[in-house]
Amino acid sequence: MAGHSKWANIKRTKAVVDAKRGKIFSKLGREIIVAARLGGGNPDANPRLRAVMAKAREANMPMDSIQRAIQKAVGGLEGADYEELYYEGYGPGGVAIIAQALTDNRNRTAGDVRFIFSKHGGNLGETGCVGWMFTKSGLIIIERETVADEDELLMAALEAGAQDLRSEDPQVYEIITDPGRLDEVRNSLLAKGYRLAHAEVTMLPQNTVSVSSEDAARLVKLIDFLEDHDDIQHVYTNLSEE
Repeated sequence: MAGHSKWANIKRTKAVVDAKRGKIFSKLGREIIVAARLGGGNPDANPRLRAVMAKAREANMPMDSIQRAIQKAVGGLEGADYEELYYEGYGPGGVAIIAQALTDNRNRTAGDVRFIFSKHGGNLGETGCVGWMFTKSGLIIIERETVADEDELLMAALEAGAQDLRSEDPQVYEIITDPGRLDEVRNSLLAKGYRLAHAEVTMLPQNTVSVSSEDAARLVKLIDFLEDHDDIQHVYTNLSEE
C-alpha cells in the first residue's frame, strides 16, 4: 500500500514481481507502449519512456521485450491502443484509493474495478473524489546503510533540484522531487556515487489515516485484487503504515 512508508510498499511490490513476473512484464509493456506513443520511441528525448525502461530493467524484463513494446508504439508492429485512466474511491475505514489503469476497453475495466471495490468493502467514486488528497511527485529511495552522511545527502539532493528529503523511515531516505525533474535528480545523485534503491513517479498522500486491524485486513484484500487485475498498473492509498 502506498501510505506513509513507500519503502514497505515497494518491497511488497518487488515480492509480487518475483511471484508474477509474466503479468508484471505485460503491465510494463503497456506502460512502455503508452509512454512511447505520447513522447516518441527515443528514450533520450522522452523522460517518461526513459523512466519506465529503467523500471523494466529493474524488474529484469528482457531487452527484446522492451524494444518490441516500443516498436508497437511507434508503428513497427500491431498492438492494442491503450488509454490511461484513473479510478478513485474509498476502501474499508475510509481509506482513499486511486487505481491507475491502462486499458483498451474502458467499459470492461470500469465494471471490473467497481465489482472489486464493492466486493471488498469499498466504494468506487467519481473522478476527482479523492485525487485532491494526493500530489503527483517523483520519489527516490536510498537505503540508510548505503549513506555515510545524511547532511551531505541532503545538500546533494537539494543541489540536484529535489524538493525535500524525508528521514522518518528507519530503513531508508525518501527524496521528493517535482515529477518532471525526477530523471535529472536521479542522474545527479548517481553521478555523485549514491546507490539508489528505487526511483519512480508516484502519487503521495498529503495526509494519512489509520484504520483498525480488521479494516486493514479487508483493505489489503481489496488492493491485492486491484493489483492483480491485468489493466491496473498502480494502486495508491493514504493509509498510514505506522
